[in-house]
Amino acid sequence: MGEENYKPKMPDIMEAVFDAGYLIFDLVAAILFFVFSKGNTVFVLYGILTLTLCGGDAFHLVPRILRTIHGSNDRIKKQLGIGLQISSITMTVFYIILMYVWKYTFPDLKAPAAVEAMIWISAIIRIVVCVLPQNNWCTDEGNMKLSVIRNAVFAVTGIGVIILYAISGNANDYHMTRMVAAILISFGCYLPVTLFSKTKPKVGLLMIPKTCAYMWIIAMGLQLMF
Repeated sequence: MGEENYKPKMPDIMEAVFDAGYLIFDLVAAILFFVFSKGNTVFVLYGILTLTLCGGDAFHLVPRILRTIHGSNDRIKKQLGIGLQISSITMTVFYIILMYVWKYTFPDLKAPAAVEAMIWISAIIRIVVCVLPQNNWCTDEGNMKLSVIRNAVFAVTGIGVIILYAISGNANDYHMTRMVAAILISFGCYLPVTLFSKTKPKVGLLMIPKTCAYMWIIAMGLQLMF
């Protein structure tokens, strides 16, 4: 379809507005964390966490927004593929930072060595797998085998972080057990999309609650700060 004949459909416009609102929310939240952190390590980490989320996702979401406005072309397809690769790596870094947020939020608690090793090892494996050119990020076919591997180890990373926040529970009345729910929602929505969206496009709608779960994680940090 030629770009000159392209007309965006309402669902695509709504998705683009949602994506833009999400990126703006992350950017504003990151600024708030840095401005009002007053040197508090927890909130500085939250700021870095939020910028990592915003920056990584922007590589994928901005081309999606441009595709809605101008239609698809080879350049945008390539940008989407590279953006998906970058966001896959930054999302892994996101969970490593979230582990350190836990450590500084609950300094009286010690992370089990096995759990910390589980998070680090699985995160490193995922990043290495994501870098491999065999992923075919810029093609429609991708690589299902590597997709399963990289998302399986990503789930291990997520489980490790879930264990930490389950250990702390509602210590200090921070009610951070909500973090467990947010991470479970994000993975519950993300994994089906990565595995089945190419064959069943409607599964992609799960990215909306997945994105909302990440906004919830950021909102918890803002609530803790204010």
